[in-house]
Amino acid sequence: MHTALRRVHTSNVMRLSRTSSAPQLIPQCRRYQSHALSTSPSLQRSIPHNALLVPVRHFHLASWKNFFRPKDHESSGMSDTQEEIAKAAILEKVMKGRQLTDLMLRCTILDHAGNIKSISGQFKRSDLCNEHRLNPRDLRKIDSRIPNLVPTILIRKGAVLINILHIRALVKADTVVLFDSYGSNDSRLHSVFLYHLEHNLKARGSGAPYEFRAIESILLSVLSALEAEMVFIRNLVGGLLAELEDDINHDKFKRLLHYSRRLVAFKNRAKLVQEALEEVLEQDDDLDAMYLTDKKNGVLRNMHEHEELEVLLEFFSKQVEEIANEAENIEANVQSTQEIVELILDSNRNALLALDLKVSIGTMGIGTGALIAGLFGMNLKSHMEEMPYAFMAMSTLSSAVALFVAWAGLRRLAQIRKVGLSNPKRVQDLEVRPRIPLPLRRRSSNGWS
Repeated sequence: MHTALRRVHTSNVMRLSRTSSAPQLIPQCRRYQSHALSTSPSLQRSIPHNALLVPVRHFHLASWKNFFRPKDHESSGMSDTQEEIAKAAILEKVMKGRQLTDLMLRCTILDHAGNIKSISGQFKRSDLCNEHRLNPRDLRKIDSRIPNLVPTILIRKGAVLINILHIRALVKADTVVLFDSYGSNDSRLHSVFLYHLEHNLKARGSGAPYEFRAIESILLSVLSALEAEMVFIRNLVGGLLAELEDDINHDKFKRLLHYSRRLVAFKNRAKLVQEALEEVLEQDDDLDAMYLTDKKNGVLRNMHEHEELEVLLEFFSKQVEEIANEAENIEANVQSTQEIVELILDSNRNALLALDLKVSIGTMGIGTGALIAGLFGMNLKSHMEEMPYAFMAMSTLSSAVALFVAWAGLRRLAQIRKVGLSNPKRVQDLEVRPRIPLPLRRRSSNGWS
């Protein structure tokens, strides 16, 4: 115990002189000192007669201005040890403020009658785990401040945890707890879902158990959100593809790239929702454990008798599958449009290259004719100056050579540009001369040689 008191003294106390700037703490410090000295007489030898023991909780009440005030050795008189103790106390206070406390979750609770008991109430994570008999790891994805990309449906004893898109809910036999999603800005969607859930839980005439009505409302809200986003993306992509049929430019290509990425992300979300539903449908144990009302009332059930729940989940699974297939069709349409646009651009580029080649070939023909004319333009005697038809003859010859060179070049260009999947001449050669294996080539008409 003496060692513990010494450790408390060396780490969590400071010395205050009688001229301290906080005289209101002196009586409390005296009481604390007398109690400590009476408990451990050996502590008296390590404490000067003019020192005061201050507990950490009282030390935190001291003015923080004294710690950041410039040092004045005449008035302050704090030693190096006191400065270290003050710094340690400040660090302890800062670290204590940064320690992880019990996480608070905002929840909306609906009772067995479908009435709202609490709207966006603050609840501790530990209290929720104790009340609903959950493990802390079960609430890991629900209380996470990072949006979850993978939908999950967790079956626990007496509860079903659902985390799909914008809905994070805990469904029990007589209670539904809705956790507010972090970063959710669609208040209208949440309001519609809450209204439908409240109305569906109050409708007891359907004969379905309480938990099935809650799950139906949750999945219906998820399906509505997927359908709304699907319609929005379909209108965006459809309008852009219609614009690309009339005009192709760089801005539209950028928009098409942005819409394609958004479409792929939506398709992945829809497939993940479908996989979460199918994963539950494949497990008979999970389907049987989702009959929470029968479990609560002690009704004995056959493990394989879950047709009602299976039909409900299969219906929403098929609906989500249709949405995912529609997203795939739109994605295929976008890819086909991109390929066609690329072909059109390639064709236009080839046409421009062909035009450039034609101009170059024409220039080459004219240059060839000009070369012939240039030979006679030199100041050299060729004995043709006195001929009356020499000019006409050389002009005709130059023009003919130019036209011939241009025609030959254009004809060769046309042959090169004529591209087909197969060469008819080669096909005829293959039909006339079929391929014969090497051993049969040495065989004569009379037999083997």
